[in-house]
Amino acid sequence: MAKVVYRPLALLTTALGGLMASWLFRSVWKVVADEDEAPKSTDRDRSWREVLTAAALEGAVFGLVKATVDRAGAKSFEKATGTWPGDD
Repeated sequence: MAKVVYRPLALLTTALGGLMASWLFRSVWKVVADEDEAPKSTDRDRSWREVLTAAALEGAVFGLVKATVDRAGAKSFEKATGTWPGDD
């Protein structure tokens, strides 16, 4: 039963984590590149290096935030219920 409760909480924390990751990436990009916006893959006037660097940094930030949010959510759930959400 506890795992049924965990799923909606996990979805909510994942959505909030996505918002946090977007904000964090924009903040990091401003510091790293001294630009307000990262290049998009379809920006004609941007080099491959700029586009791929931005994509790699964005992926790293999103992966780090996702792992942090997922792990913190699971640990909090375990602390509250005594059950690890991934156990069968």
